[in-house]
Amino acid sequence: MKFSDSLSDITEIIIGSAIRVHRELGPGLLESAYEACLMFEMSEAGLQVERQKPLPVIYKGVNLDCGYRLDLVIENKIILELKTVEKILPLHEAQLLSYLKLSGQTLGYLINFHVDFLKNGIRRIVNQHEGFSQRPPRSPR
Repeated sequence: MKFSDSLSDITEIIIGSAIRVHRELGPGLLESAYEACLMFEMSEAGLQVERQKPLPVIYKGVNLDCGYRLDLVIENKIILELKTVEKILPLHEAQLLSYLKLSGQTLGYLINFHVDFLKNGIRRIVNQHEGFSQRPPRSPR
């Protein structure tokens, strides 16, 4: 499938893929099952997807592996944090925002598959504080 490189086109594929996975599997499975199926769907749609990407913490110039892993990174632009919880909590949103800040990314989606209708389980999180990034700024295209 051909698509433009715009965030809105990528987002449309991400959301559509997540809805297809949720319709097929329904709620109640482990997060890892949704992660694998979502990765498959998005790869089939032509997106570059990285799964369980390590996210080090850079402290005083030293790269430290603290065990953080990004569930899915799409086109090296969008982070997806997947959940299978009763309710999205502020803690979950803060987790994704921290991942965005540490990675230097701007956009992420928190997707909770433990809902009856997936549209009720999707939160868009934007990192508006690029100054907190531990990564060098991305060069504009």
